[in-house]
Amino acid sequence: MKTVITISSALLLSFTAVHAQKYDVKTAKTYAEISVKTDGKWEGRKYIGGTTFNNVDKLKLAPEHTDHSFDIRYEGPGWESNKIGYRLYLDWRNAIDIFGKKTSAMVLPQVGQDNFDSYHEMSDWGADILKAGKGIGIGSIDRYLNNEKLHFYEVDSTIATVVNKTNESGVKVDYYGWKTASDKIDFTSELSIKPDQLYTKHTIRASKEISGICTGIVKQKNTELFKKESKNKKWAYIATYGTQSLVPDKLGMAIFYEVKTVESLVDTELDHLIVFKPSTKTSSFYLLGAWEQEKDGIKSQEEFVKYLDQKLEELNKKGKI
Repeated sequence: MKTVITISSALLLSFTAVHAQKYDVKTAKTYAEISVKTDGKWEGRKYIGGTTFNNVDKLKLAPEHTDHSFDIRYEGPGWESNKIGYRLYLDWRNAIDIFGKKTSAMVLPQVGQDNFDSYHEMSDWGADILKAGKGIGIGSIDRYLNNEKLHFYEVDSTIATVVNKTNESGVKVDYYGWKTASDKIDFTSELSIKPDQLYTKHTIRASKEISGICTGIVKQKNTELFKKESKNKKWAYIATYGTQSLVPDKLGMAIFYEVKTVESLVDTELDHLIVFKPSTKTSSFYLLGAWEQEKDGIKSQEEFVKYLDQKLEELNKKGKI
């Protein structure tokens, strides 16, 4: 039986001791988690003290939480396959970052345990390899309106739920009362990853039709931009490749999107953006990173483009990958 604890900081924690016994991380090919401290205290926007991080499978974000509050290990939920890992900044930035992996083992349980941001230094398992900065990261959600990117500064409540299944892991985030400009909506974001794959499927849904909901790829120096549509014009991708990791070394990033859901592609100073048409329908796209130090990974631009074209052909035939 799970224990639910409510504490003064408005964190809703559902501990997963039973779930952890059923899901063997040592033998798994996918894994997702969110890990928080519960025995410290809030001082303003910082979480002070606390002895250990505890994994939970549901988290209602504390109203005090912002970037670098130190209450959530590596600042948000993480998910990984035996190829690559990702994390979402669960704050106003709402950006997705990449953990480059040099091993096929599940590494997230150890990331950031020895020091809050130790994952920025290269280790035996790998490291954080993407600098999102003020950009959108890779495949996360924002709103682009009047040539301005509007973040998740005002949200009534945010609830993140982690799911680990036999052949899939992921995170669902429900944003209630996300306010941008004169609009206030609820928004759902589901991110899932499968064994042996680089890509994450990102499924989104807005409660109200508003313009400017977008995703994209953060711009880095020393990269080339690629764009391509499938033969039937139903799917397309944008991608970048070059020496754009924090190492620095070769990293490819891409997003596959359904053409009919997209209003425009926009290049800004910080990002290559994909702006969706206003809709309340559920839609999905795919985001991915490909790091040259990954075990048996993609090590050249030619290999990367070949991989992308193969996946685009799958989407052209099946509508999914």
